[in-house]
Amino acid sequence: MVHLQQIWPSSWASYATLFCLLLTVQGAAQIEWPVRTTNYTDAVQWDHYSHIINGQRVFLFGGEMHPFRIPVPELWEDILQKMKAMGMNAVSFYSHWGYHEPIPGQVDVETGARNIGRLLEYARENGLFVTARPGPYINGELNAGGFPLWLTTGAYGTLRNNDSAYTTAWEIYQSKIAQVVAAFQIHRNGTVIHYQIENELSSQWLDKTSKTPDEVHIDYMKLLEANARANGIELPLTHNSPSGDWSWSRDWDTVGAGGDVDIHGYDTYPLCWSCNVSQCSTSHPAFNLLNYVSYFDTYSPYQPSYMPEFQGGRVVPLTGFPDGCADTVGLEFRNLYYRHNIDQRVTAIMSYMTYGGTSWGWLGVPFLGTSYDYSAPIAEDRTLRDSFFEMKNLALFTRVAVDLRKADRIASRTNYTTDPSVSATELRNPDTGAGFYIVRHNDSTSAVPVTFKILLETSVGKVTVPTYATGVTITGHIAKILVTDFKIGKESVIYSTAEVLTYSLIDGETTLVLWTAPGESGEFYITGASHGELLWTNSSSCNVRFHAADKGVIVTFNQAAGLTVAQVGKVRVLIADRSVANFVYVPTLSADPLAETNQTIIVSGPYLVRGAMIESDTIYVTGDTVNSTHIEVFCPREVKSIAWNGRILDTHRTAYGSLRSSLYGPVSLTLPEIGPWKGQDSLPEVFSNYSDTSRAWVDANHNTTHNDKSGTVPYLYNDEYGFHTGSFIYRGRFNGTATGASMTVYGGQSAGYSVYLNGHFVAASTDSASASASLDVTFPVEALDGSGLNLLTIVADTSGHDQVDKATLLRGIYKINLKNATGPGFSSWRMAGTAGGADGVYLDPVRCPYNEGGWYAERLGWHLPGFDDSSWPVSSPSDPFTNATVRFYRTVVPLHIPTHHDASISFTLDNLGASAAVRALLYVNGYQYGRYNPLVNTATKFPVPPGILNYNGDNTIGLLVWAQSTEGAAVSVNWTISQVRESSFSPRIDSDSLQPRWSPNRLNYA
Repeated sequence: MVHLQQIWPSSWASYATLFCLLLTVQGAAQIEWPVRTTNYTDAVQWDHYSHIINGQRVFLFGGEMHPFRIPVPELWEDILQKMKAMGMNAVSFYSHWGYHEPIPGQVDVETGARNIGRLLEYARENGLFVTARPGPYINGELNAGGFPLWLTTGAYGTLRNNDSAYTTAWEIYQSKIAQVVAAFQIHRNGTVIHYQIENELSSQWLDKTSKTPDEVHIDYMKLLEANARANGIELPLTHNSPSGDWSWSRDWDTVGAGGDVDIHGYDTYPLCWSCNVSQCSTSHPAFNLLNYVSYFDTYSPYQPSYMPEFQGGRVVPLTGFPDGCADTVGLEFRNLYYRHNIDQRVTAIMSYMTYGGTSWGWLGVPFLGTSYDYSAPIAEDRTLRDSFFEMKNLALFTRVAVDLRKADRIASRTNYTTDPSVSATELRNPDTGAGFYIVRHNDSTSAVPVTFKILLETSVGKVTVPTYATGVTITGHIAKILVTDFKIGKESVIYSTAEVLTYSLIDGETTLVLWTAPGESGEFYITGASHGELLWTNSSSCNVRFHAADKGVIVTFNQAAGLTVAQVGKVRVLIADRSVANFVYVPTLSADPLAETNQTIIVSGPYLVRGAMIESDTIYVTGDTVNSTHIEVFCPREVKSIAWNGRILDTHRTAYGSLRSSLYGPVSLTLPEIGPWKGQDSLPEVFSNYSDTSRAWVDANHNTTHNDKSGTVPYLYNDEYGFHTGSFIYRGRFNGTATGASMTVYGGQSAGYSVYLNGHFVAASTDSASASASLDVTFPVEALDGSGLNLLTIVADTSGHDQVDKATLLRGIYKINLKNATGPGFSSWRMAGTAGGADGVYLDPVRCPYNEGGWYAERLGWHLPGFDDSSWPVSSPSDPFTNATVRFYRTVVPLHIPTHHDASISFTLDNLGASAAVRALLYVNGYQYGRYNPLVNTATKFPVPPGILNYNGDNTIGLLVWAQSTEGAAVSVNWTISQVRESSFSPRIDSDSLQPRWSPNRLNYA
């Protein structure tokens, strides 16, 4: 055995030479890879194979969620419980600089959805390891990539470097987040195991081949790392390199450039990250698998193969996919691609996204709409997709596959099998000899059914299996992981051609769950048994047979629909088809993410199992049902009854030792009609008699800028005046006449604007395909005041800032000029945006400035609960109005979801007018939760969660409708329930603190 400590390099520069030496000796002797720590704590260690947490090797299988995309803290626990039920043992999350620090120097980590300490508490209580990812830049298809929008003016330089102005800007935020996270580190009071520095920063090398350092960005990383350490972060610092970039891995940094992190990760999206493939600069055809082994062995050989982001879905683009494209990342994608990661010896996977949520308000990037559903396993409306169950079945396996956490990749070839169209990769634990064979079509794009036998290396020698059964079958784009010498308590599975779902040690004896597809045969060999017995099956065609073997019993079966139970020696074996396996859950009886198999039970039947605990002789199980079903629990013999969501069930014990009962489904629900509505005009600013002297308005008179200096002076860039999101209103005055005007407005992709002269509609830009849109307009002669003062009003709807280096690209009027003017041109400009923006304050610190723009209705708080609309006339948004204008509609609707029930509710908007040139904003209890624009976005459905909706009380529903043509507009508003669940989770959330009501201060911003 080679002891690496004996040849440990004196400097990082020796790594490449050392690794070549290790590869040379690997075939002759087992390598003892070094175990590393941060030198601050040994609670989290790592080596070539995996993470070692509190002394125990761990296969990390987790997922990403964004707390700011579901801004109701109580719902974070709902999502985390679903992730834990999914078999995951980890969660990663971005924190959003702009969301926490909308005003420079004022960092909020306590109010509403900014309370990340609460998220970390939920993770600890539900037994999930945590990777914190605070940025400062996070990308995430977010407005300016998560940068605070006050950073986008150009005053802070080009960003993401060591510029002192930029450094001063991020230090307060990074320090505060680090201090919160530090208190929840695994060796303190929580479950945090990683702290990510920056995000996909491909800038360590000016020249990657020659390893010429980029000192500016290396200094930047050093500053971020020093900040984390100074504020108490003692765990490994990580980074995620995109698409095989070579930056920040200390194993690759053989020149000592610096800025390296402790654990380097590889972000990979083998399919395009969008449903619209044209949005990706590079993408791979479906079911083309990538080589990750070479990457990790080259760039981070002394670290676990870690994927901070592996494709968990695809974003919903503006057009063409109103319901996303979950079918392209469904069951077969999850099965093949995630097993391929194991084939590639990856032992840490974070699925991006596991829950996507909603880019409510103006959180999102310009090229997306409101939805961030991501076709993720947990849908935007919190229902569970087929991919949830498929990933669960694999994640549960990785939780019990202890020997997989330390495995060498022996070979990958076709001659393991009797059919050359099938390849197999062999992984083997060098300490125990346990093996894992990942089998799939050699041509991964093939879906042709194939049945074969496979040569396995086992403790009883080389065997070609199955011995008695027909063969191993692969149908479709499917892979399987076949185990050898798989330890299950006191006994072992010598081999199995059915996949292991899980096992649990109950009363000191093993309950093993195997699964395969109906119609396939299976065979497994268990040690320590002299005989076997069929205990139960729901199909006579299962044909279970027992065959004596040297070290135990070989069992063969034909998989029928449903469940079969056999006893093999002291091992109880549950043989399930996919329909049963999908609803098998393994809750832990403690909150320890390292809980052993003797701290678990097995539950079958319910739609979702959130948790379990034993008190006296009762097992208390919590979860959800969507229909009437059964519940079956495999638990200690001392337990005599089942309680479901607190209700003791009529329980009986089966012949094979489980407890079983029946569960009711949810009641049927019908939503009330939305209405009656009241309406009011919301564009008085276009008229000359409107006064723009309130606190909403500022003089747009800047003659200097840190941004693009080629624009019209004075500069009309809205970020420079404190206005950053949504709509902006510009009022320019000029004397004399003009025949028209030419203008270019930067609003981002899908933005729009309308132009008015003295109250008369002139023209509109309705569907910008790029960041900017230009108009050349002609003024109506009858609209001009030739002898007096003329007012040109432009109302613009910006879609947010772009990401990465385009975050500082200006927003607002870039250029504007009168044509054939008889006077000197514009004499003044006034501008309005989000109420309070010009004063450097925000009137709604809970919902945050991303929630509102500068519409008159928003500034005055018409969208808020508590606003008095008693003087408004009755008016419905579905009734057409004429003219190119803006109207706002309100109604209050009671909603009462029964206790012990949860429901997924969505609003649907449809265009009933003569023109598609209409934009609408949906508000629910003050939150802007839907942007509707049929010209540029095919989305019509907008899920709204509890806490935003009051599930036991009144709901203020608002709709702003902007007609961009003289044909006016009409928009219908309806709501539907996509699923009702009888549930232990209560959506009756006390949301008063999340829904601040209208206050008279709004009147100052008319």
